[in-house]
Amino acid sequence: MSRIPLPGPEDTPAASRPLLDGLARKLGSVPNLYRLLALSPAGLEAALGLSGALSRTLDAPLRERIAIAVAQVNGCEYCLSAHAYLGARLAGLPPEEIAANRLGHSLEARADAAVTFAARVAQHRGQITNEELAQVKAAGFTDAEVLEIVLTVALNGLTNLVNNVARTPVDFPPAPAQA
Repeated sequence: MSRIPLPGPEDTPAASRPLLDGLARKLGSVPNLYRLLALSPAGLEAALGLSGALSRTLDAPLRERIAIAVAQVNGCEYCLSAHAYLGARLAGLPPEEIAANRLGHSLEARADAAVTFAARVAQHRGQITNEELAQVKAAGFTDAEVLEIVLTVALNGLTNLVNNVARTPVDFPPAPAQA
């Protein structure tokens, strides 16, 4: 049960309504996370802004892989379910890849370097080693892309925290059980 009730249309702050309308047009519906964030127009705008900016950097499959790994690290059932679903449906990730992502890895070598790095960043709150940084760069990631991986971890960490605090009702199919 949610600890912070989701607002209905009449309870949503006026400043959040245009942002939610845009999401509804883009996605066909408004996921519960964004309905919750709408309680804070500044929070909704910030999350959507960072998400939009990062959608123009790393490719969607890599962003979903990272989101799955970070949700697993942070124990966020909502985000794990959402990104397992989005990873499979929109980014074309097979079940074996999603299972590897949950373990902080990928079945593809370059993606594995990024997902492993992202999981370590999340686990150690950015206190990574020189070797961990060198490994992701050795896989061909530029300094800008390394920062974009870190920002993707931060964005997902933010939504994980919000959902874990609020216990946002999951409106995606449950993530597959971990083997």
